[in-house]
Amino acid sequence: MPQDFVGSALRLSDIDLPTIGATIGCGEDEIHAVLDVESRGSGFDKHGRPIILFEPHIFYRLLSGPGPDLRARAVREGLAYENWGEKPYPADSYPRLKAAMLINETAALKSASWGLGQLLGSNHAAAGYATVQDMVAAFCASERNQLAGMIAFIKSEGLDRALRNHKWADFARGYNGPSYAKNQYSTRLLRRFLFWSDIKDTKVFAHADAATETRLRDPKAGHVVGSPPAPAPLTNVVQGGAQPGFWARFASALFRRTV
Repeated sequence: MPQDFVGSALRLSDIDLPTIGATIGCGEDEIHAVLDVESRGSGFDKHGRPIILFEPHIFYRLLSGPGPDLRARAVREGLAYENWGEKPYPADSYPRLKAAMLINETAALKSASWGLGQLLGSNHAAAGYATVQDMVAAFCASERNQLAGMIAFIKSEGLDRALRNHKWADFARGYNGPSYAKNQYSTRLLRRFLFWSDIKDTKVFAHADAATETRLRDPKAGHVVGSPPAPAPLTNVVQGGAQPGFWARFASALFRRTV
């Protein structure tokens, strides 16, 4: 993993959503909806680190078992508690994460949700990674990796059908958990989907040259032939940080106004 979780921090290119989404038969609008609700469409913070949320109740659960009483230490240090919602989340989860890693690195990384799709580290295998460390390193490198991991998880959990068919409650239950209705998760998904449905989709062929031409059928068909071009590097990087691209800024601004 890169030092301080600052890697290449490459933003999505315009064609990443349609090409990666098409692997599960989803167009841009469905994917945009999930990203808006989970991360406001941006996978990195101002320092170029993946957006995260450290979950103390998951850290508490993962520290169970024989051996040194690491759970008691984590509780004493305010890094773990038994039930979700016992205490408010801080504005920045990284200090908590780094402190938790001193107790148990793997459990700490598994207890945070990461990137565009806020994918929990404990789901690294479903996202296509052998270890949570591998997943975190990849997510530090690019939003494209974050998106691909999210899509792999959706497919692994059998949620792609619900997303394709706009069964928002079914998708929300599987992706956000059984308490999804408390924060109107499915309602917000629908709202963001309707918003993006009114915006013209990306023209994939306009972004591919003869050597790397990306050929797509209708995104709803769920079939891709060829490899998409690599995402463009981040621009306007300051002190290892990242400025969101056009679509990330656009989605974030409108999200704040409409969600």
